[in-house]
Amino acid sequence: MQVLLGIDIGTSGCKALLIDIEGKVVAADIATYPLSRPRPGWTEQDPELWVEGARQAVAGALAKALPVQILCIGLSGQMHGLVPLDASQQVLRPAILWNDQRNQAECDDIVVAAGGLDGLLAATNNRMLVGYTGGKILWMQRHEPELFARMRSMLNPKDYLRLRLTGVIATEVSDASGTGLFDVRARQWAMGLIEKIGIDPAILPPVFESQVISGHVSAAGAALFGLPEGLPVAGGGGDSVIQTFGSGVIEPGELQTTLGTGGILAAALDTAQENPKGRLQVFCNVAADKWHCMGVSLNAGSAMNWFRENFCHIADGQHLSFEQIVAKATASTAGAKGLLFLPYLYGERCPHADPKARGALIGLTARHDCGDVARSVMEGVVHALADMYSLMQPLGIEKHVIKASGGGAKSTLWRQIQADVFGCEVVTTDGAAEGAAFGAALVAGLAMGVWPDAQSAIKNFRAISREQPNLAVTEVYAQAHEMYRSLYPVLGQALTALSSPIFDQ
Repeated sequence: MQVLLGIDIGTSGCKALLIDIEGKVVAADIATYPLSRPRPGWTEQDPELWVEGARQAVAGALAKALPVQILCIGLSGQMHGLVPLDASQQVLRPAILWNDQRNQAECDDIVVAAGGLDGLLAATNNRMLVGYTGGKILWMQRHEPELFARMRSMLNPKDYLRLRLTGVIATEVSDASGTGLFDVRARQWAMGLIEKIGIDPAILPPVFESQVISGHVSAAGAALFGLPEGLPVAGGGGDSVIQTFGSGVIEPGELQTTLGTGGILAAALDTAQENPKGRLQVFCNVAADKWHCMGVSLNAGSAMNWFRENFCHIADGQHLSFEQIVAKATASTAGAKGLLFLPYLYGERCPHADPKARGALIGLTARHDCGDVARSVMEGVVHALADMYSLMQPLGIEKHVIKASGGGAKSTLWRQIQADVFGCEVVTTDGAAEGAAFGAALVAGLAMGVWPDAQSAIKNFRAISREQPNLAVTEVYAQAHEMYRSLYPVLGQALTALSSPIFDQ
């Protein structure tokens, strides 16, 4: 059987997925690994964890599917992370990840060097957000100068896996977009901006389109991963972008939501539309004739995990399961009995680019129980997505259907809340259920000509669930969302003040 292999380097684990040339899943496997938080606001990982995770996941998937002939590998991974390499391609320090908050000052200085926000948007069509790679490079230059002096290359997480597979240093347009140093209109490095901020362009990798073969499995890669030497490796894509494609979102009127560690609202664009004030993210799509518009929240599944770990103890070291918590939330009512949750537990990126933002429960009374709070957390995450959509509407982005993905999409209640808050159908597809690894496998197929274009690759997707808006609660959610949107402008200054180090003592 001929198959395509997708590998996704996630924040908490690596997934390897095999699909056949009709786009049907043949086998999959996941290997998990830890996340390091050496200081408040810092998140790091040892890239060797990704390599070992990929090795285990690929071996596991192949063991479930043999015998197969792999045609091509597609790569995906968490975006924005900085992997610095020395002249011998050795990793200089643990990777600084997408949700790391240490480099706000460097991001501010990049904006100044660009000539202000307007100058930055003219160069890249995006803000320089704290999560982006560009600010991390500058932070390393200032705070780890000896290591920085040894840096000869930088890669994002999935591209480090490419290096270990093929020996090739390269990236592709979607992950390059997420560095904040890329001209997404021209689909090339923003050399004028790079010169202004003093980064040596030689450290930046060559950029491919996502469906282009970027290299082939080397002898060392074959030995490490148990794969055939010479196997083609496609450019692939950053997880946020490639998962949207893997969810089947490529046409107008389609939205994609991802409820993973963070939350994403995304749509495909036919042109690189201007990004007013840079409040959204406009990246290159994995389809060569498309762009990708998205808003990213740093808080989705992470908010539910926080609630579970801190407020749902049932015994020493034991907590209610996610299913038990959702059952309690289901027993509550739409609007959580007048309780609103601002989910900014790790700061926020969109629609408020504020790393010092803090979460809040508004309207809490003695009548509220665990189920009400749980429901307010779930609703707050969806309100944050709907808040992002208010920025997309002026770009002409419509909402006829939401294609939901991520771990949160497995929850019927969370899907129904999305349908009720957005007022449109919410669908999950067989592809979306598999996450970014599925999109990576599809891109591998495009690279090999299995499908002539992106539209053909997704035409056989099958809906596995559908939720329609419940008209009985439409007004409840409309009023709740209006109040939700009013809270950050009123509370933002106080929430920022509460991030003062004086309260960390």
